[in-house]
Amino acid sequence: MAEDTETRPASAGAEEREEGEIADDGDGSAAAAAGRVSAHPLENAWTFWFDNPQGKSRAVAWGSTIHPIHTFSTVEDFWSLYNNIHHPSKLNVGADFHCFKDKIEPKWEDPICANGGKWTISCGKGKSDTFWLHTLLALIGEQFDFGDEICGAVVSVRKNQERVAIWTKNAANETAQISIGKQWKEFLDYKDSIGFVVHEDAKRSDKGGKNRYTV
Repeated sequence: MAEDTETRPASAGAEEREEGEIADDGDGSAAAAAGRVSAHPLENAWTFWFDNPQGKSRAVAWGSTIHPIHTFSTVEDFWSLYNNIHHPSKLNVGADFHCFKDKIEPKWEDPICANGGKWTISCGKGKSDTFWLHTLLALIGEQFDFGDEICGAVVSVRKNQERVAIWTKNAANETAQISIGKQWKEFLDYKDSIGFVVHEDAKRSDKGGKNRYTV
């Protein structure tokens, strides 16, 4: 027995439709238009990158194991990806997961990163998930006053701790760096001091370089 179905004359007026219902002329154009309207574009496109710990060895050049995963440019694309990937606490020890503005590679050698540095927050094992998500939301939501100075962020999983870092473009711009560091702590409600290390200093030091700025 066929199921009862609700019918409505093709000429039904707008007043007969339910609130919020979009009229469809039968060719699907209204549904397509609704899909376009529902997407929320971001100010910048961003790319997720993954550095596979299984591919790291002394014989492999630094940076050669970093690979792009996906580029997104809308809020919907971000959540679709984020909700279907492992969060930092589920990654293997040695893994690095990056989110950088499109066309910027998460490498010191990238021309946009070369003269910059990074702010870093450390936390215990399994504790970086919330920091990482809130950092991503602040970045893609353009919450920083000096957002143009930001290249991206990375979460690093290590044996005894996890780290989240924000990479910036111009280490010499002290005003911008201090502002970014302070705002980041506010967004994360992080109470401890954090330090900013210049990439060039880190490359010259086995210990990762000294803090240029602290907030």
